[in-house]
Amino acid sequence: MTLTEGKFHQVRKMVRAAGHPCVRLVRTSIENLLLGNLRPGEVREMSEPEFFGSLNIAYTG
Repeated sequence: MTLTEGKFHQVRKMVRAAGHPCVRLVRTSIENLLLGNLRPGEVREMSEPEFFGSLNIAYTG
């Protein structure tokens, strides 16, 4: 399921309305920031300009 804009518990409510429990949700991206191959607990360091750029936020630092 892909949403371009989510509201408060929207996915959980939609799945419940279809008669299925939502046990777990996993966010895989925000804007252009993707998890890619990161495993649970793994960290990828990013520079501030790269981080803010991937979220489409102007970096003034």
